[in-house]
Amino acid sequence: MNGQKGQPVAIAIPTMPAVETRQRLSDLFAMHHRRVLMAAYRITGSMADAEDVAQSVFLRLTAGNEPAMANAGSYLYRAAINGALDLLRRRATAASEPLDLASAVASHGRGSRPEAEAAAGQLVRSLRTALGELSPRAAEMFTLRYVEELDNRDIAALMHTSQAVVAVTLHQVRSKLKKRLSEMQRGNR
Repeated sequence: MNGQKGQPVAIAIPTMPAVETRQRLSDLFAMHHRRVLMAAYRITGSMADAEDVAQSVFLRLTAGNEPAMANAGSYLYRAAINGALDLLRRRATAASEPLDLASAVASHGRGSRPEAEAAAGQLVRSLRTALGELSPRAAEMFTLRYVEELDNRDIAALMHTSQAVVAVTLHQVRSKLKKRLSEMQRGNR
């Protein structure tokens, strides 16, 4: 391997073949895309925004940020939640109504008052805005508990913390959100 005088020396660096990397990314996408997309959708309330978030999550993987296969699902799920929360933070208010609100209104539908529907829509927009003002960790815990409906034990395991920390954080977040939503209703933005 020693090169002659003045000639470069070849050094072998082990790398993962490009075909194997593409296949691994393809497998991760196939296994986790729907869950990533739906987690982002439940937070943003917009399928277009959720698709953007999911795309950015998987694009980060092509830049070499691949999680260990055993943790891929958790990593991608948390990345989707954080990406959606980041999107909400960048916007003053959400631009579209969530489909789950529309279906709730439709199912209660007949004879429901337009004022009640408008108030529900405003509450959802205000909640999204208030969530965007929280710390990323607090917003993620709130989302996992009240949007994804995980229990404190599962949240603690997913976020590598204790159930007590989760419980205290959620209590503080509920208090902050209640106060912030009350301020928004009074117009003290």
